[in-house]
Amino acid sequence: MRMKPPSDTTIVVPCYNEARRLQGDEFLRFLERTPSISLLFVDDGSTDATSTVLGALERRSAGRAGVLPLPRNEGKGEAVRRGLLAALESEPRFVGYWDADLSTPLETILTFRDQLLESRDVDWVLGSRVRMLGRSVERRSVRHYSGRVFATAAAITLRLPVYDTQCGAKLFRATSELQTLLAEPFGSRWVFDVELLARLVACQDPSARDLGGKVIEYPLKTWRHAEGSKLRLRHRAIALWELMRIRMRYSDRRVGRSKN
Repeated sequence: MRMKPPSDTTIVVPCYNEARRLQGDEFLRFLERTPSISLLFVDDGSTDATSTVLGALERRSAGRAGVLPLPRNEGKGEAVRRGLLAALESEPRFVGYWDADLSTPLETILTFRDQLLESRDVDWVLGSRVRMLGRSVERRSVRHYSGRVFATAAAITLRLPVYDTQCGAKLFRATSELQTLLAEPFGSRWVFDVELLARLVACQDPSARDLGGKVIEYPLKTWRHAEGSKLRLRHRAIALWELMRIRMRYSDRRVGRSKN
């Protein structure tokens, strides 16, 4: 990685075989418009030309983008975890992760950051794909309704009124607590977002309802389905199984302490 010293915010972009659809020029234009933000692309053991595409993007970014290559495919959760830990090493004020397909516009990062700047009690901002008047959320009906079933199951697992855990647009305040939550690899490959929330719940005072206001969901103004998703029907079944494992693993333990 060759990046200039820290910007205010570092966004991790996990990539696996994204050579054909990665919008490199869009990322570069965003960096030109927002000097306080850096990008860290994690190449998750891609087998196509992703590494070449990312290398060219890094060279054109004038030190504003870096690339963290993983020697083999570890899955999106591990790519995000490793990327966030690497981002935290440069001590930015905020870190986050964003889907490489830009289903959520990059400008939304600024909106999320404003939420964190306005309230020091808030540490996490989660993008939420809510179909409502005044919002442009373009999602296939099958994905929308199957997503609502999963979201309900995730809310029951976490015992939180969370609407959308799986949106790939999230921003965090860079804290020692976040670093602790990321220290251990995720046990789940498909629902690591839920597991990260479960870890946060596990280290909070049980009397703090809804995580004491530390986490908020922001209804996205714009979100569009991008072709080329690697999520298949069988993965949804696996995801539900992983939810059950998360509930069993984190229901009665604190982060950093193993169950006996």
